[in-house]
Amino acid sequence: MRQQITTMEKNNKSIIGIIASIAVMLIIAVAYFYPDIFEGNELRQHDTLQGKAISQEVNTYLDETGEQSMWTNSLFGGMPTFQITPSYQSGKLITFVSNAYRLWLPSPAGLLFIMMTGFFILLLTLKVKWYLALPGAIAYGFSSYFIIIIGAGHIWKFITLAYIPPTIAGMVLCYRGKYLAGGAIAALFAMLQIASNHIQMSYYFLMVVAGFAIAYAVTLFREKKVKQWCIATATLAGAAVLAVLANSPNLYNTYEYSKETMRGKHSELAQGGTNSGVTANGGLNKDYITAWSYGKSETFSLLIPNIKGGATIKPEKGGTKLMSLGDTEAAAELVNEGKIPAEFKGYLDQLPQYFGDQPMTNGPVYIGALFVALFILGCIIVKGPVKWMLLIVTLLSIALSWGHNMMWLTDLMIDHFPMYNKFRTVASILVVAEFTIPLLAILALKQLIDDRENWRQYRKPLAISFGICMAICAIGIIQPSFFGSYLSDQEYDVYIASGMAQQVPQLFSAIENVRMSMVSSDALRSFIFLGIGCGLLLLFFKGTISRNAFCALLTIVVIADLFTVNKRYLNTDSFVTPIGSAAETFPMTAADRSILADTAMNYRVMNIPRFSEAAPSYYHKTIGGYHAAKLTRYQDMIDRHLSHFLAQNPTQADMNILNMLNAKYIVTGDDQVFTNPDALGNAWLIDKIIYVATADDEMGALDSINPAVTAVSDSKFKEILGSGIPEKALGDTIFETSYAPNRLTYHSKSANGGVAVFSEIYFPWGWKASINGADAPIARVDYILRALKVPSGEWDIVMTFDPKSTHTATTIATIAIVIIYLTVILAILSAALPLKRKK
Repeated sequence: MRQQITTMEKNNKSIIGIIASIAVMLIIAVAYFYPDIFEGNELRQHDTLQGKAISQEVNTYLDETGEQSMWTNSLFGGMPTFQITPSYQSGKLITFVSNAYRLWLPSPAGLLFIMMTGFFILLLTLKVKWYLALPGAIAYGFSSYFIIIIGAGHIWKFITLAYIPPTIAGMVLCYRGKYLAGGAIAALFAMLQIASNHIQMSYYFLMVVAGFAIAYAVTLFREKKVKQWCIATATLAGAAVLAVLANSPNLYNTYEYSKETMRGKHSELAQGGTNSGVTANGGLNKDYITAWSYGKSETFSLLIPNIKGGATIKPEKGGTKLMSLGDTEAAAELVNEGKIPAEFKGYLDQLPQYFGDQPMTNGPVYIGALFVALFILGCIIVKGPVKWMLLIVTLLSIALSWGHNMMWLTDLMIDHFPMYNKFRTVASILVVAEFTIPLLAILALKQLIDDRENWRQYRKPLAISFGICMAICAIGIIQPSFFGSYLSDQEYDVYIASGMAQQVPQLFSAIENVRMSMVSSDALRSFIFLGIGCGLLLLFFKGTISRNAFCALLTIVVIADLFTVNKRYLNTDSFVTPIGSAAETFPMTAADRSILADTAMNYRVMNIPRFSEAAPSYYHKTIGGYHAAKLTRYQDMIDRHLSHFLAQNPTQADMNILNMLNAKYIVTGDDQVFTNPDALGNAWLIDKIIYVATADDEMGALDSINPAVTAVSDSKFKEILGSGIPEKALGDTIFETSYAPNRLTYHSKSANGGVAVFSEIYFPWGWKASINGADAPIARVDYILRALKVPSGEWDIVMTFDPKSTHTATTIATIAIVIIYLTVILAILSAALPLKRKK
């Protein structure tokens, strides 16, 4: 009886400790964003604003009608919204749970809270006590890259990363024989992770998932528990299937859509698509994939944040600010001491602090000097397959982050691993190391705490791990140039090759002094934190401080380290007061006001100076826009014709493209608006159609035809449009009668029938057409437009975008979500009943 009471008391203390830890993480998350979270201020991130601009049309339509459109005409002449505003009825069931898990905290505090909470859950499943799991969770959540992507507006990437640790926690429980609880947790968080819609992050963590499966296979096979491993793996496979099915509308549409985009389909033109960065096998080209590659010496930022100067820019007051050399304390000291002539100060204000291998960066990947040392310690003292898996995966993720700096490995992955060639910015794979390093570090600390009585056997491993890190820091303090030149490769090519560095040696000496002082200063900083951490361990081992005091002090050290570093890249200066109107968010230009005076329901705008920006899409249906997954055929049109306007060298053929896209208004570089009298309108009847065999022939014909009277089409559409066109009669016409982004109606009048061309982007599935209620097949003409064969007489034509697959997938998703929730409830009840029986 006494033993049962003791066990109950321990359980109660653990529950209290877990609740207290959650409260601490909540307070820290709110404190980081104080006072802005209480004042209602917001981050006006670039990516978020772009998303708001390009989704304005469908959001307005939703507000007015209650209907979610999956097509918008606000950018690139028209495209699906699968990667703009992916919203499905089944998703509402997921949104409620994700908000509850976040405790309805406002963003971004809620985001930081779930990042810490997810890692905390994982550590608990690995039998780490709450008092040690808390500093581990804080260290993971405050890893600098996570804070940086909040500032950059990569919110879905962040949320995906937040759900990965608890997903793996479900795996751990399953392999420990708790199949129901593990399967339920894995299914729930995998569902939330996939719903966050950042496949690249989930893809990278497949190596961790596979690693855990293999590590537990080795462990359980050694223990002759093959059956347990098989049941757990089968359970997890079922959980994965449920998670995928729960997101089937988004996954299916994204997969099918990718086949038509520059991310998944190479141009059909023999000499086309060169600007899209896509290769013939449908992947991105290698230069595009590796443009953002982490430098080998830059990897020491895991230990010393400013090893390459920190960040190029930071978010500030709704925009971005260059983090210049002129803003540093070292530069100010040199100016005050007269070591930098006054005329050079302005030059330092234009040079970035960052001098690494990447084109630019919002900040380094820093996980805390203390945790790097503890990771190395874990590599020495932690035993078992999980340790080896974490070490191997860490090294692999670091090597892959080097991209073009280790091209043989990158080539291997691009050429032989499915989907790897679909993702760019290989440096972001360091998120895996940001997961594995603190995880192994905490496992090392767990072993030290559990084996406190035998602490003397750990003196040598501690000396090695902390000694290595402190030696690296000492080198950074004494000889910061050891980690590379004070100039980036790009700067070296410009300043050294041009002889400028030799012509103005005093300036470049100042640049070197400032940048090297940043390295040495942060090296000293990391050295101090390593010393503090080592001192805490010695005090703990000698009994000077208790276990709880050690963990509390460790938590404070972690916060002091990471909190202050992250404030360099995201702080209260990054926030702005909320904007109450669209006019303030997207200031209306004189050109916008002039164009919006035209209240016609459907025309397009060619904004030449802002062709690649998202903002014009807020007010207009645009020829340009911003999106990473444009339709490949539209990218071909940009490359072959529309780009000539940007180069201010358009031909008549290029003007014909604008005309057939119904570009009624053209905005020039001085914000002048020109009405295009030759815009062909929403639909027109043609006199002639030319059939060709290849995409090159189709594109080539556009150089010579007049699209107002002649269309060119692939010969595969000949069956739909017919071999010839009847002669037009006086009075034949077709015009648009109503407009909605996903529903277009027209009225045609033709004495003999014919072929109508529509100034709408052709998409091979989802769009359906009917003529007086009877289905009519849609053909493609002029490389990117739609066409219909219309009968003689007067007819009402309706085009709707409502993919049937979406409805089927939504039903499947709803069923899967309900099953997941029922499984979670069952797991909770199963866990609660034994507790009740014990009482």
